[in-house]
Amino acid sequence: MYRYIVTAAAAAAAAAAGYQSMAPTGQWFGRTFTGLSPRSKQLALTYDDGPNDPHTLRLLEVLARHNVHATFFLIGRYVRHRPDIARELVTAGHVIGNHTFTHPWLTFKSMQELRTQLTDCGRALTEAVGEHSRLFRPPFGGRRPAVLRVARQMGLEPVMWNVTGYDWRAPSVEYIEHKVTSKVRGGNVILLHDGGHLAFGADRSCTVTATDHLISRYKSEGYEFVTIPEMMRGAAVSRQLSAVSNVGTGPGP
Repeated sequence: MYRYIVTAAAAAAAAAAGYQSMAPTGQWFGRTFTGLSPRSKQLALTYDDGPNDPHTLRLLEVLARHNVHATFFLIGRYVRHRPDIARELVTAGHVIGNHTFTHPWLTFKSMQELRTQLTDCGRALTEAVGEHSRLFRPPFGGRRPAVLRVARQMGLEPVMWNVTGYDWRAPSVEYIEHKVTSKVRGGNVILLHDGGHLAFGADRSCTVTATDHLISRYKSEGYEFVTIPEMMRGAAVSRQLSAVSNVGTGPGP
């Protein structure tokens, strides 16, 4: 019986660890940014796997029409292929971050391979646009403690998400909208895709249209769309205010 209990406990622990290595809001393996409190009226649109022609450019048109800035996590090899699109993103006021050079499962990569993926992507971004953010998002959300440790040693800030439109499956616009609206509660980091990791030129037309609809809906409900750095600054201010409040309500002399 004891052996059975130990075996079952080990299996449960392994399953939990496996889940945490992929769960976007999991914090077992290290702190990552996943958004603000549900009381917030801020939302952050984030897009992975670009730059991509023509859908990144079409997305830029939608965002400009709504006067919204977003955060784009770019694949280094695509940036090398189309640095002009990366420059368009920055010129339009959007934030770009590191999504590795070839989009591998980092969970299974050696320490050297981790550094190479992040370094090569960072170099591609710098060559294309010059100075850029230090944000990093692991492909597929896959991570283990070493992934986050190496990223932080390189001065990168890991960013995950807490709402996704599952748009990499190239479903309908309505499907993407439903997946997002069913989870948004405020303070959310929303994951969408302007490209595809398997090949350049992935069809993201549904994402472009869904983005247009989502911005219109949530702006009409009083939400503000911000970039990840803007949301992070809001989180830092909230922590400072909370700390001051806690000091003020502490026991007297």
